[in-house]
Amino acid sequence: MPDASAIILFDGVCNLCNGFVQFVIRHDAAGRFRFAALQSEAGQALLRQHRLPTPTEPDSVVLVMGDRAYMHSAAALRILRGLTGGWRWLAGLGLLVPRRLRDAVYRLIARHRYQWFGRQEACWMPTPELRARFL
Repeated sequence: MPDASAIILFDGVCNLCNGFVQFVIRHDAAGRFRFAALQSEAGQALLRQHRLPTPTEPDSVVLVMGDRAYMHSAAALRILRGLTGGWRWLAGLGLLVPRRLRDAVYRLIARHRYQWFGRQEACWMPTPELRARFL
């Protein structure tokens, strides 16, 4: 279960990623997750702090929880486990799939996400009500 320091780093110009962030916000009634675009100063600093690559074209959502960072399917499933509703069960089922296969599917979607879902010219900006949850 995510603690107060659970931070989701996401591709701020990716429509799929922005949709995922909005999905998490809707299903995170306790407000446990905070957010930062991977392209932002805060996102870049967290990547460096955890010795993760800082690519110009991000290819994974990253979940930072305390001193640990998770990428690819591990990050997505851990995020789902922290949401209300049946998402915890879906994450449990996802964990039954071998990580190598999960990550292969994740990377396939990540590689084509701009083609399939589009991208924005600038990072998505949260509403004033949500701004406190963004770094």
